[in-house]
Amino acid sequence: MEKNAKIYVAGHRGMVGSAILRKLKSLGYDNLITRTSKELDLRDQQSVQDFFLEEKPEFVFLAAAKVGGILANNTYRGEFLYENLSIQNNVIHFAHQVKVRKLMFLGSSCIYPKHAPQPLREDALLTGPLEPTNEPYAIAKIAGIKMCESYRQQYGDDFISVMPTNLYGINDNYHPENSHVLPALIRKMHEAKINNQPSVKVWGSGEPLREFLFADDLADACVFLMQHYSETQFINIGVGTDIRIRDLAERIKEIVRYPGALEFDREKPDGTPRKLMDVTRLHTLGWKASTNLDEGIKIAYEDFLSRYGQTPVTPRKNSL
Repeated sequence: MEKNAKIYVAGHRGMVGSAILRKLKSLGYDNLITRTSKELDLRDQQSVQDFFLEEKPEFVFLAAAKVGGILANNTYRGEFLYENLSIQNNVIHFAHQVKVRKLMFLGSSCIYPKHAPQPLREDALLTGPLEPTNEPYAIAKIAGIKMCESYRQQYGDDFISVMPTNLYGINDNYHPENSHVLPALIRKMHEAKINNQPSVKVWGSGEPLREFLFADDLADACVFLMQHYSETQFINIGVGTDIRIRDLAERIKEIVRYPGALEFDREKPDGTPRKLMDVTRLHTLGWKASTNLDEGIKIAYEDFLSRYGQTPVTPRKNSL
């Protein structure tokens, strides 16, 4: 990508999109296009077509999506399927129509079968049943991968897909019901600390293993791959190591300086027992994550405090 190339970052107000935008700006890219969800509803076909015909971007990072944790995925199943299919179908198709030079579609590690061998290799896709609690979201993301593959094969479009592991970082979502586990724990423990609560409940047994990637590391990987990767096969982005939710909660407890106890609610679902990405292909290309988990959690908590201070978090909707 040339420094003056016209680049559209879809979903620039979300955690991932904003990290990509920061990375591009830090590298000197200055011809960046963004639209808020109020300015451009990516679910609306006509609006997206008009946008692409008017702007004609050369490169597209498709980071816009409706996202959430286990509860949100399992509750709003129809919305997660319909809205994500609509967003990606519109953006990918009209990027093709205006002959975008390259597009990157960001998927999710939930595309893999619930009991796929660990660590998760790219060739494990569609080899078994999905985790039921987030199946609609996963199916939408799988459709996005296959759409990029199909447009590459039929039309020769340089559309690539990347599969990030679990993410956290600056500008994360701290909604009490719709957030992912790491930001949810930061919020819970912070509010328990300022309200002098004796304990914090953690969903599930605490035994599942999860991998966590700092969002700014993901952005660095995305820009790297946009510059150096052009294949039909999607590629995993992760750190290559995982941690028990119980141990993660203890680390957050220490960083937030919450003095109370942790209670694990075994009546709540654990989700997939383990989800660790095989990042061999990414490492072979020459990219590795640089932010360790403790450092990343500290940065995320500082960002949380800068946005919400000492007051309880006001829930916000997931932005497109």
